[in-house]
Amino acid sequence: MKSQIKLLGLTANHDLADAVAEELHLPLTQLDIKCFADGEIYERILESIRGDDVYVIAPIAEEVNDAFMEMMIVVDILRRSSAAKITLVIPYFGYARQDRKAKSREPITAKMVASLIEMNGVDRVVSMDFHAAQLQGFFNMPVDHLQAAPLLTDYFYSRNLLDDLVVVSPDHTGAGRARKFADLLGAPWGVVNDNVAMTNPESDDAIVGDVKGRRAIIVDDIVDTGYRVQMTAKALLANGATEVYVAATHPVLSGQAAENLAADDNIERCIFTDTLRIPEEKQSSKFTTLSVAPLFAEAINRIHENKQIDVLLRSKNKPEVNL
Repeated sequence: MKSQIKLLGLTANHDLADAVAEELHLPLTQLDIKCFADGEIYERILESIRGDDVYVIAPIAEEVNDAFMEMMIVVDILRRSSAAKITLVIPYFGYARQDRKAKSREPITAKMVASLIEMNGVDRVVSMDFHAAQLQGFFNMPVDHLQAAPLLTDYFYSRNLLDDLVVVSPDHTGAGRARKFADLLGAPWGVVNDNVAMTNPESDDAIVGDVKGRRAIIVDDIVDTGYRVQMTAKALLANGATEVYVAATHPVLSGQAAENLAADDNIERCIFTDTLRIPEEKQSSKFTTLSVAPLFAEAINRIHENKQIDVLLRSKNKPEVNL
């Protein structure tokens, strides 16, 4: 007898868990989450999950440490309650930026988080747009690494914003991401020399690549403070770009980032996904949010049916490009 799918949503971005459940035509399993007066988290699943394949849908985000602890507690519950398989669906993998030791006496916290997940008895991880793709190697278990590029590029296809495009990475570490995004759009790509752009955005050396007379798309995985994106947009317009769009998977938008981006006349529009919830007070008419719920729902269904998921890495408009 085939195991049933059970879905769980935690506190962080519960709206996305609801949307995934709706796509799969399944209810979310009932879960009671409370905090004691001292901040301790208490959780209890309110129905049987014995012998089921359970998918826990939540980013490591918002209150990052609480979100991670919630995740670890619910995995402990599932393991002790005889779930057949436990899959963490982590739309945004918090701590991913701490993926290497760049200075003396630094941790590699992303690896530590991966190790804790593994030691807790998780069978599989599904995530989207790791800060660095090599994070997959931090796990000794199956990891399905989805990408938002097909969804984000379809935004430009659907609005016929394809003429005279150039795709730009805000720094050299994102060059590979920009190249793949450009391949999906059939456009050239470039890289911002961030050391120059931060101090002298008008300099010819601020941009590697030709942006003059072109609509520029700044592509990144995370927008946190927004400062780098704003400086990149300024440098692009100073070097002849006609307008600037921002396309990013994870809208962290810390502090005043949302307000600053919304007020920045150098940026035409920001296109994000809903891997992270943008609070109502941070919403703007300049922001467009695309839902990744259908993508994660299809991934869950394919994993459960033992089907390939590489089709999810292709654009509907350019299916021959596989990321």
